[in-house]
Amino acid sequence: MPAKIVTFTETNGIYKASIDNGPKFEVGRRVKFGRAEPTIGLSNIRTPGAKYNPADHMAAHGFWAHFILPTCTAESNGAFNCLNTYDRAFFTFTFLQYAAHVPNGDFVKFFRRLLAEPEAADYFPDLLLDGGRIARDTPLGLVRLESDASTDALMKYFNPTIQDVESVEVINAAKMVDWSENSASHRAIQVETGIAHFKTAMESYARRYSLTGRLDKVCLVVADIRHQGRGSSVDILAALNTGGDDEKAYKNLLQIGLPLYKTRIDTIDREVKKLVTAGILGQKKWPF
Repeated sequence: MPAKIVTFTETNGIYKASIDNGPKFEVGRRVKFGRAEPTIGLSNIRTPGAKYNPADHMAAHGFWAHFILPTCTAESNGAFNCLNTYDRAFFTFTFLQYAAHVPNGDFVKFFRRLLAEPEAADYFPDLLLDGGRIARDTPLGLVRLESDASTDALMKYFNPTIQDVESVEVINAAKMVDWSENSASHRAIQVETGIAHFKTAMESYARRYSLTGRLDKVCLVVADIRHQGRGSSVDILAALNTGGDDEKAYKNLLQIGLPLYKTRIDTIDREVKKLVTAGILGQKKWPF
């Protein structure tokens, strides 16, 4: 198939796009981030789209499909098309908000997987994998956009600056939104990447925080704290120091980051309680 053609319009800071003259859809809204020196980019927190449902992924991932649910609800309300382009990551996408600024991080691993999909040539015809690295085909030859040390070129491929909303930023965002909405394999790769990340991270957290034998909901809040970055290892170890009382540890962990992140913490607590009531959480102890 030929490369997809994106056209877009902007009205009162709302960007809408059409791909190959198809129906228009909202890509995102122009937002400012920060106070002293605000950055500018897109956010689509209000945009409708496909949502994560753990039942759709139980066959492939079992218990882990539910384990990530509170975090993805807090990150994006489960939206597979969740986007922001206004902060230091330059480009963040997916239901768990994979960020492009981390070498070998979740966004890089996710996008490498996408580039192996048949649709990749339609959405990003100038990108490919070169020796397992994301690279761009230019008139001067292949140029790798990421390495073990940096993703700066990849970030700026998707979004040249965070001082304004550029056309290329809108076009690339529209491609990712459209691809996520129209491809089950795209969404499956989001989920596979997220669950693989949480599994690997939990192995590390278990060693660092001596989580063997601790209740699943305690482990989940530890993972969410580290995923968001709202607390330090010192905070987590202090919260876990309850003589094995997991209910107390759970309540202690929910205090980390208050009051700044109260909305997120309330979301995590609400979703965990739903899973406990359903008999999904509150049963297993690490390792699970």
